[in-house]
Amino acid sequence: MRPLQQNDVFHAIAHPARRAILVELKEGEKAAGALAAPFAVSAAAISQHLKVLKDADLVSERREGRQRLYQLHPKPLRAVVSWVDEFESLWSARFDALARYLDRKHGRGGGRGGVSSSRRR
Repeated sequence: MRPLQQNDVFHAIAHPARRAILVELKEGEKAAGALAAPFAVSAAAISQHLKVLKDADLVSERREGRQRLYQLHPKPLRAVVSWVDEFESLWSARFDALARYLDRKHGRGGGRGGVSSSRRR
């Protein structure tokens, strides 16, 4: 196992609050205060989460007056997508086996009624 690096995208998305922040930033640039609003944590805690996301190059920060505005940069998430894709054939095979089992159990003959196990992007 490789040592944990603070700028690692996998480390950055490991915490649910950081994942929620990334989802919020999909809508566009937001101030730190707006990002902190849904969470029952201190401003310092949100600041630390934002630092982890910045260190992983998932967000950028700019100042506008007294506000700090954050913007999503999803490119580093490609590493996560690539890693997950390595397991797609395993999942597809299991979904296919489940579909065959359910077809047999519920008496449906041949095929799966057009259901595809391939992931949609």
